[in-house]
Amino acid sequence: MFRSLYVAATGMVAQETKLDTISNNLANANTAGFKRQEAEFEDLVYQNVRTPGRVANGTTGPAGVQVGLGSRVVATNRQFSQGAIQQTDNQLDVAIEGRGFMPVLRPDGEVVFTRAGNLRLDAQGQLVTARGLPTEPPINVPPDATAVTIGPDGTITADLPGQEVPTQLGQLQLATFPNPSGLQALGHNLYQPSAASGEPILGAPGEQGRGSILQGAVEASNVEVVEEMIGMIRTQRSYEINSRVIQAADEMLRKATSMQ
Repeated sequence: MFRSLYVAATGMVAQETKLDTISNNLANANTAGFKRQEAEFEDLVYQNVRTPGRVANGTTGPAGVQVGLGSRVVATNRQFSQGAIQQTDNQLDVAIEGRGFMPVLRPDGEVVFTRAGNLRLDAQGQLVTARGLPTEPPINVPPDATAVTIGPDGTITADLPGQEVPTQLGQLQLATFPNPSGLQALGHNLYQPSAASGEPILGAPGEQGRGSILQGAVEASNVEVVEEMIGMIRTQRSYEINSRVIQAADEMLRKATSMQ
């Protein structure tokens, strides 16, 4: 009787974690480059009351008696499907169409990666993210540039006064990973490689399966609000069912103790 109380409690904790994941997805439904997460469950260990295949009285039992001890969240898998492309009025905005992450440089010198391409210029004319992190490699735009063009391969050129031919300023790079789901999310639209993701494979956009760059647009979140709402309802119902198991076990215990 006590076992069912703890088993139901593990189910409630697991559903609570799933609801946390859904709420984070919904909170970032309008975050550029955000990738939704999905909570994945696994069952816990089993108590073997009678082992399957056990020989008793000269016969082999076709099945055993195994009592499960609940469930837990084993992973929160991030889905890296393509988000919708939203056009903007900023010539520095870029959207990654396909696979790849844009490397940027943190103040401590560490290279991290992002899918959010809402870029700006800082006070020194350096191309930076919305949080002020410069692209890697760094790209500087002259203050007298009249127009900036970013090609599908990441090549950045600028129209300068007195020059008929655009001046090349640099080229954006993209990185791919053997297992993108293994990236560690740092917040602020940033990801960090881990032992599970593998090392980044850097190169030019459009090469070796990397996505291309689209200027004047950003990639929206891949969160589907309707699907998240459906998942939230299912999670709520599962939580309620587990709570009813606790109520039923409590009622059975109450009746058992009252009979003494």
